Amino acid sequence: MSNVKDLIEELVEKYAGDGVAPIVSLGDQVLRQTAEPFDGQVDDAVLAEFVALMRRTMTKAPGVGVAAPQIGVPVQIAVLEDQFPVPPEIVEARHRYPLEFFAAINPVYRAASGKRRGFYEGCLSMPGYTGVVNRYFSVHATYLDPAGRKHRKTFDGWQARIVQHETDHLSGIVYVDKLETRSLCTSANYSANWADPVPTRAAKALRFKLD
Repeated sequence: MSNVKDLIEELVEKYAGDGVAPIVSLGDQVLRQTAEPFDGQVDDAVLAEFVALMRRTMTKAPGVGVAAPQIGVPVQIAVLEDQFPVPPEIVEARHRYPLEFFAAINPVYRAASGKRRGFYEGCLSMPGYTGVVNRYFSVHATYLDPAGRKHRKTFDGWQARIVQHETDHLSGIVYVDKLETRSLCTSANYSANWADPVPTRAAKALRFKLD
């Protein structure tokens, strides 16, 4: 089995320039591993190239986050960014505000309160499907940036959802492990039937729990 250093260096070399890495699909073992902490397996220059590759891959997909296991590397690194335009009613209902790009190394989170909200979400490693996950509305996160600086930050609303989703990947957890099973549907069915700002109608019709 290749080690993290080799995997990162191989990807950086193969997809140098403006290349993007392929996204690993659900069922691949790497998505179920507990990723190892990043502790200098590669130097700063290679790390910067790897983070840039992750960002290009996320943007191309497109998505709002990519964790290293999703491109085949079991190491605790994730990139996050949400600049997608959304209608005002979605912004208000989901507290979905722009999230500036950042890379999180060895991130951890804990609930800032017991408040939870349920919304549909998806995953680049399981395209074509979406389901409701009842997640903490607000979380305290701690992580390192690529320069090794430690950050402590509180995230709310949709930003908190992204942080939880991507950090979970680093523990071998995929959103389907936490979703309300009866809410799971194809992306086409979601768009046609359940794309409300809040999934209250879907919860009633499909009979699933909504926090």
